[in-house]
Amino acid sequence: MSSSPPDSISVYKNKPFARFARKARISDAALWKAASLANHGIFDADLGGGVIKQRIARPGEGKSGGSRTIILFRKGDRAVYVFGFEKKDMANISASDLLSFREFAEVYLGYSAVEMEELVKKGTILQVEAGEDEQDD
Repeated sequence: MSSSPPDSISVYKNKPFARFARKARISDAALWKAASLANHGIFDADLGGGVIKQRIARPGEGKSGGSRTIILFRKGDRAVYVFGFEKKDMANISASDLLSFREFAEVYLGYSAVEMEELVKKGTILQVEAGEDEQDD
């Protein structure tokens, strides 16, 4: 792992989310920035159980028309992007989806740093690094 400022967190994405982000043209730098903002208390909704919702602006557009993301989150520790959607395709997640995300949060937020590193090595999840365009998003 790279050294990072004391207030930063480790940021990851699962493979289905990575496909969504690629299709929605969301850069890793934008994901890292949104997770960093969440770590500073700036996010759209706390859904409970270690699950938050964060909007991410599309390139050249504002947040209101941007993508919605579901993040398994623990302040000062880690953010794991697990689901993304466009408001035009889906108003919000269902109650049953939220329960599933809370169960995932219990698992992923319970892993040690070493276990997370193993998941990255196996390709189960991907680590998100702050990109050079991080300041521009």
